[in-house]
Amino acid sequence: MASKAASCIFCKIIKGDIPCFKLFESDKTLAFLDINPLSRGHALVIPKFHGEKLTDIPDDHLTELLPIAKKLALATGAAEFNILQNNGRGAHQEVDHVHFHMIPKPNKEEGLGISWPQQKTDFDKLKALFEELKPKV
Repeated sequence: MASKAASCIFCKIIKGDIPCFKLFESDKTLAFLDINPLSRGHALVIPKFHGEKLTDIPDDHLTELLPIAKKLALATGAAEFNILQNNGRGAHQEVDHVHFHMIPKPNKEEGLGISWPQQKTDFDKLKALFEELKPKV
């Protein structure tokens, strides 16, 4: 039976088996654009250490997460934004690997709300945004 980390989509992204629009990478952290964004600039920040919940991650693997989320918010120029991190299905966690969302809130319709207004992915626009944001991070 394969380990949970071996079948984890984020672990596959970390290993390079699945491509991403990488905005930041260090020995312990990876940040990339969300391919199902709630708003322009929606990005994910993840520890490279696999753990399903925040409490599963050693403290020394958490030190960069919020500073990188802050850099992403500044890079997008978002005046208002949400930092979201869910733990467990009941708390709306969909991927069993700790991750923080940085979600710009440009208006009432886009960004985090009571509903989850997922946008259709336009990879050309996503690539252009990636090229704009990557040098700023």
